[in-house]
Amino acid sequence: MKYKAVIGMEVHVQLQTQSKMFCSCGADIFGEPSNSHVCPVCMGMPGSLPVINRQAVEFAIMTGLALNCQVAGYSVFARKNYNYPDLPKGYQISQYELPLCQDGWIEVKVDGQSRRIGITRAHLEEDTGKLFHVGGVSLVDYNRSGIPLLEIVTEPDLRTPEEARQYLIKLRTILRYLGVSTGDMEKGAMRCEPNVSLCPLGSDEFGTKVEVKNLNSFRAVKLALEYEIQRQAKVMDAGGAVEHVTVGWDDRRGITVVQRSKEYAADYRYFPEPDLPPLEVSRQWVEELRSQLPELPDVKRERFMRDHGLSAYDAGLLAADRAIARYFEACVALYPEAKTVANWITGDLFRWMKESGKEIDAVRITPQNLIGLLRLVEKGTVSISSAREVFGIMFDTGQAADKVVQERGLAQIADEFALARVVTQVLVDNPGPVKQYLEGKETVVTFLMGQVMRATRGKADPQVVRRLLQGRLDAMRQAGMIDE
Repeated sequence: MKYKAVIGMEVHVQLQTQSKMFCSCGADIFGEPSNSHVCPVCMGMPGSLPVINRQAVEFAIMTGLALNCQVAGYSVFARKNYNYPDLPKGYQISQYELPLCQDGWIEVKVDGQSRRIGITRAHLEEDTGKLFHVGGVSLVDYNRSGIPLLEIVTEPDLRTPEEARQYLIKLRTILRYLGVSTGDMEKGAMRCEPNVSLCPLGSDEFGTKVEVKNLNSFRAVKLALEYEIQRQAKVMDAGGAVEHVTVGWDDRRGITVVQRSKEYAADYRYFPEPDLPPLEVSRQWVEELRSQLPELPDVKRERFMRDHGLSAYDAGLLAADRAIARYFEACVALYPEAKTVANWITGDLFRWMKESGKEIDAVRITPQNLIGLLRLVEKGTVSISSAREVFGIMFDTGQAADKVVQERGLAQIADEFALARVVTQVLVDNPGPVKQYLEGKETVVTFLMGQVMRATRGKADPQVVRRLLQGRLDAMRQAGMIDE
């Protein structure tokens, strides 16, 4: 491709506060009846006055610190003026010239290479209402009106759709670690609006950017950017000019559709909000919040690699979710074989979680019970295959491993006398493979072991089985028991 993509990202994050940005209405509105969480302030009634939500400010500062931003000691709210049915006041309270956080960065890794993405600003604002188009009429629900949002804007530092996707994944991980937002795109708690332009390779002059909306998943972001890059390249190849527009992503057809011409900042006629005082943030307040920040995912991943000897891949999987990382550390505190613990969590536990649709906090296997299972495997009480069966029962019931093993009769068979009879029967039932072994094809012993394990429903001790099989077969070979 003879063009370079230049991508910037605007992300609106719904902050997980109890009340709205400027009033006392409850902010937990998902699934609630329309217009059931409203008051004169968020409905824009004459004479009503906004009050700044302190928790939203603290969440914004914590996020800014985690994104390596400078936190302003003095910031101002502004009115962003435009007319639309979902905006009851005719303006949105936001921040413009003096945002709360700015000049930060975040590192993303793509194809093994790390890139630093600049954060231009992170500022507070209120959400608008939501329009519904039903049966030829338009209805509006103002429950979302006034919900606290943190808008995070990057520099135009992203170069590929995959970089954009990885940036969003990393950002959501940080937000969830901080506990400031759920980051659930499907519920509208994290809304992404990338803008993309093309410029010829070797040129530093940016092209005309197009903003993409209606993106409700990381996959949609990647696909929409891939399509838009190809579309703009075709326009430029044909000698045309890319228009400065906003487009929507049609996921069903896999294309972008022009919605409207793009506004400029001047179109919004920003001016300081006269009903709110300037926001003054002391250094002491900032440092208090900094001291409350949790260990962030990059630092945790490095610690898992250093302290527990995990690979970068395993450490990354475990550190990507704060609750999973906490579960892993609770397990390792009881059982020091960190690699074994990591294998069970990233393997069996993740598989069962995916199939059941459960998050780690809803999993019924406690760290104590998982370690109980690993100790049974370590002692040889159960085989690996039986342990996986036990794990599934534990996942469904929450029972302890030893209780499951006892009730289901899944203890490993290590009694040599009992296993010798099974081995004898397997050799009698499989004369062909026995002959192959005696003629020198020793790999056949693996097949014969499988037959013993099948006959014992996977409960036989593999080491005992191999020793018994090897002994019987070697004795047969020495006795010359090969049919001519």
